[in-house]
Amino acid sequence: MLPPITGYLDRLSRRPGERITAHVSLREPGPCRARLVRVVSADPNPAGPGLDLQPVPFDHAFEGEHQPVRLGSWGLVQGDPGLEPHEPRCWAVLVQLLADLPAATVLATEGGDGVVIRAAADGAEAEIAIAGVTTRLRTAVPMRAAIWYRVWLSHDPVTGRVVLGQAPFGAAGGAAVSASVPAADMARCSAMTFAARDAAAPRDHFTGKLEDPLVAAAFIESWPEPQHLPASAGSLRARWNFSVGIASDAFSDTGAAGLHGTLFNMPVRGAVGAAWTGRETCWRHAPDEYAAIHFHADDLEDCGWKPSFTFDVPRDMRSGAYAFHLTCDGGEDWLPFYVLPRRGEAQAPVAFLASTFTYQAYANHARGNADAAYKARAVAWGAYPHNPDDVHAFGHSTYNRHPDGSGISLSSRLRPILTMRPGFLTFNDPKGSGLRHYPADSHLLAWLEARGIDFDVITDEDLDDEGTSLLSPYSVVLTGSHPEYHTERMLDALTAYRDRGGRLCYLGGNGFYWRIARDPARPHIIEIRRAEGGIRAWAAEAGEYYHQIDGALGGLWRRNRRPPQALVGVGFSAQGLFEGTFYRRLPASEDPRHAWIFEGVPEVIGDYGLSGGGAAGFELDRADPRLGTPPDTVILARSEQPPASFVTVPEELLSHIATVTGESPEALKRAEIVFFEVPGGGAVFAVGSITFCGSLWNGTAFDGPVSRMLENVVRRFAGL
Repeated sequence: MLPPITGYLDRLSRRPGERITAHVSLREPGPCRARLVRVVSADPNPAGPGLDLQPVPFDHAFEGEHQPVRLGSWGLVQGDPGLEPHEPRCWAVLVQLLADLPAATVLATEGGDGVVIRAAADGAEAEIAIAGVTTRLRTAVPMRAAIWYRVWLSHDPVTGRVVLGQAPFGAAGGAAVSASVPAADMARCSAMTFAARDAAAPRDHFTGKLEDPLVAAAFIESWPEPQHLPASAGSLRARWNFSVGIASDAFSDTGAAGLHGTLFNMPVRGAVGAAWTGRETCWRHAPDEYAAIHFHADDLEDCGWKPSFTFDVPRDMRSGAYAFHLTCDGGEDWLPFYVLPRRGEAQAPVAFLASTFTYQAYANHARGNADAAYKARAVAWGAYPHNPDDVHAFGHSTYNRHPDGSGISLSSRLRPILTMRPGFLTFNDPKGSGLRHYPADSHLLAWLEARGIDFDVITDEDLDDEGTSLLSPYSVVLTGSHPEYHTERMLDALTAYRDRGGRLCYLGGNGFYWRIARDPARPHIIEIRRAEGGIRAWAAEAGEYYHQIDGALGGLWRRNRRPPQALVGVGFSAQGLFEGTFYRRLPASEDPRHAWIFEGVPEVIGDYGLSGGGAAGFELDRADPRLGTPPDTVILARSEQPPASFVTVPEELLSHIATVTGESPEALKRAEIVFFEVPGGGAVFAVGSITFCGSLWNGTAFDGPVSRMLENVVRRFAGL
């Protein structure tokens, strides 16, 4: 069921003097209000700091309306391909199914008389409307998964004969059925659609791959070679080549009609097609082999809701985390955003870099763990009540799969993101709060507030837009708990900042891991191709490792020769359940050159915390000189006693007993706290654990060994 009220913003961050636009929908139309809060703490755990949402002057009443969500990607061509009403005609398309799903539209015409061609595992089917009479045909011959088929529908207006056929590539399963319809001229169409029908309100969305749709002035009864048109080239009226414009939402007609088309809701391009040989794995090098588009019934680029209200960020508004608190008779919701300082005018020496691309990659992650116990805790704590396990209307994350089992590789922020809400629980954590990403990072923000350390907030998207100039005003930049997803521009900016004297505190684990692409023309979209290597929720199909947005090789930054160790000294080494252990100081921590970090800090660090019960948990990073850890890096502390659930990450394994480093797999299950300086005066402090920031809270306050250690570092780096 939909939430009573929800929405999204046009952007996740703005500066003073800029405008934020909110798009809101109610389950039932009615009055609602939007108030503004500063998000100090987003943790609802009563044993922690609790939800701390401080009111800020803004109160706007408006009449809310229900705004629908239209899931599913599809293509649209406006106009008629130029068939004369009396001419024979054939509509055809290449189809590949990857799963046994209900029949759905692969091609349809609109206006006047019309046709709809559908496909499913039990065969092709079609309907044709002539002179007010609708005739339906079915091949009733199965279409096997992962096999390409030519599916076509031919019609002769003079005789009234219709043929529906399917012809597989290199396999059995060809079939053709015929029927008779009224012998009458066929009215011209006004549009054609692919992967859905009814352009005004698209429905019957197809999940699978389509390629080479065409319209010919020919009556084709059989199709012996599916890749070749069994009619004269002069009969072609339109033929759409999906290998042209892969990085865009446009596709081209190479036929006589010149009817170019537009894609909606972000289908996957750069997909291997029927002609793929495997000799090239990058679509830029052999575009004709990547002439397929992978459509999905659950794709969503932009909800497209009308604006509900706007907010002009005051010139004197303090940088930080904020949210609009929406209320209506049926419930409430929050729309988070960040306010940056005025351009070029840092308000503090410390900046928190919010991992908004990571939040977006995990947006609406349906984990399947919202059971009765989870929901009971959410109610008892007053936590955020809506979970993607139950709410599917807004699409899911790049950690989920489409209905045909293919991985979700594209994510948009122009939709409600339930996982990016104050109080959202990811896990029913028996030892802590069970927070990840946006609410988990509020542990750091609340700690900064509690320790009296002034800070500004900047975001991934701002860093990708502005580069090093965004970072240069700050003495120290702090990451959150899981800065996992980065573009090349971001890594370049962070490296330049560090090498020109900046101080970087990497306060998470499994960071700087996946390479993503972002389209400047559609900045709300990010793309991830989960190529070979890494712990993955799904694996990209062979030949589909290169982004459609920028044509670059996707996957791990480590496999793009930019491992995280080269930037922050440590990189991903082990993962387990959401539980943690502690660090123990090493002899290097006693060295006078580094002892300032540990003033007031005991030997054992972080055997407590709001995230899994320990500061070293869930995902752990370690140093590795072969992967770029700088030679002067000092390992100050190391985790011990990894929980039994922990495993070594696959990129470190050669086999079940041999690792890349030669160490045992067990030995790699560790987190390391490191420090190093670079010749330009910059420095890095890294903790190598996702759960570290949860241990800034020691059970009663933001105090204790983890808090003291980080405060020592931040104050020294910031010159406070």
